[in-house]
Amino acid sequence: MIRFETDNIEMFLAVVRKYMQLRGGLSQKDLAEQINIGISTMSRFLNQKTKDYDPQMIASIVAYLQIPLHEMIDFVEEDSTATFKKLVQFYKEGDDSETVQEEDEMEALAGDLGDKTRTKTQANIRGVKMTFGSNSNLTIREKLNQLSPRQKGFLSDFLDLDMEGKDLIVDIGNSLLRYFKQGAADF
Repeated sequence: MIRFETDNIEMFLAVVRKYMQLRGGLSQKDLAEQINIGISTMSRFLNQKTKDYDPQMIASIVAYLQIPLHEMIDFVEEDSTATFKKLVQFYKEGDDSETVQEEDEMEALAGDLGDKTRTKTQANIRGVKMTFGSNSNLTIREKLNQLSPRQKGFLSDFLDLDMEGKDLIVDIGNSLLRYFKQGAADF
């Protein structure tokens, strides 16, 4: 788990505001929309109205604004630095050789598992129509590129779990997928 030096939050927020100006005078709303979080969430964070600091949101801010890590590394606790750097790299755009290697490994795994599902199921969850099991022939890299930052952050957190934690998430996910594959589900 990534931990932050809460005593240095003001310094970190000053760096964020500086880079918001350097990157074209972004408003809180602009930044929130770009990193796919709620405007009120961004406002609470930038105005220090929250006690919990979401590592995924902070990493996506750092990645989007292209803040050099040396300018904000005092905000991250020393034992969390390596993990935070990986999370920021995950959110950054571009083909990093390590990222490409990981994606190639995921593609190989996907090839072993097969890319197609047998059925296509739709669910209407709180007014949002979701499709499961589409018959697309996308590669795993293309599928990963279609994920939102929030989904990529979840994937990153999932990969950081120990084997028992991963198995638990997979078991829960399999139960949900079986439920949705039974037919269209309305919530």
